[in-house]
Amino acid sequence: MQYLLTIWMEEPEELELTPETMAPWAAFNEEAAAAGVLRGGSGLQPSATATTVRGGGEVVLTDGPFVETKEQLAGYYLLEVADLDEALAWARKVPAVQWGGAIEVRPTAGGTDIAENRDATGTAAP
Repeated sequence: MQYLLTIWMEEPEELELTPETMAPWAAFNEEAAAAGVLRGGSGLQPSATATTVRGGGEVVLTDGPFVETKEQLAGYYLLEVADLDEALAWARKVPAVQWGGAIEVRPTAGGTDIAENRDATGTAAP
């Protein structure tokens, strides 16, 4: 089953991507890939670069994140594991946890890639 792990952290004033700060992330990526559970993932640009689309009859584009909070969505991992317990075990290893961040673990709706769920017309299947 596929689980999305969203990484929530306070944004630093300046993002310092040094070999030392990236080493724990690289180690997690390598471990998850070697275990065959990593299906995707990425860090995100700072929340100031976000644009939010809202509906309600008229689409309104808003610069910035949807919610004003200290913790911002900083990245994600997509894992394929046996069950929630295994997903939680991997979530505990994400470096953000040691730095005071939070990891939300959520199963995906279908457990497969959306491209695999399209009919012959290219429309998403129910």
